[in-house]
Amino acid sequence: MDAKSNNENNRNGVVITEGGYTTLKFERQIAHSKDTIWKAITEPKELASWFNAKAIIDGRNGGTIDYVSAPAGFHTIGRIIIWDPPCVFEHEWHIKPHPPEIPNGETEAVIKWKLVYNEENDTKLYLIFSRLTKPTGFGFAPGMHAFLDRLESHLNHEVLPNWTDRYAKVKGSYPSWQG
Repeated sequence: MDAKSNNENNRNGVVITEGGYTTLKFERQIAHSKDTIWKAITEPKELASWFNAKAIIDGRNGGTIDYVSAPAGFHTIGRIIIWDPPCVFEHEWHIKPHPPEIPNGETEAVIKWKLVYNEENDTKLYLIFSRLTKPTGFGFAPGMHAFLDRLESHLNHEVLPNWTDRYAKVKGSYPSWQG
């Protein structure tokens, strides 16, 4: 097992590789309520803004997600494993093959969003992205970092950072995509 983390202001995620799979773990303390963050991570209009995705979510245990990301065009589908508003949203993350980035697709990945209210009157967001293939996990680590930065800006009603610029800035804190 190897792990890499550069916790500059506790914003970077941790990348854990075991065998051929990678898990990404992020924690962010966000000065908003669980309800506000829940809406941002589960409502299609909100996701379109910060996550750059057209989303269809059948919000219930056993429901489904269907995302198409822009500009890459990744098509992600999956079954909702846990739907517990406003605390836990966990679902499968299956991507059809998308050469060259994801030539074989992702068939086993799971993403879990967990929101916990804390004594500082804000919310701790935990994002765990598991069972990614190693190359995809390495590529997604700085990408998810950039998306979480955009989520926070969205919640704060600030100008969203450019995803590509943010990815380029943080990618050196994570294992290489080609690694």
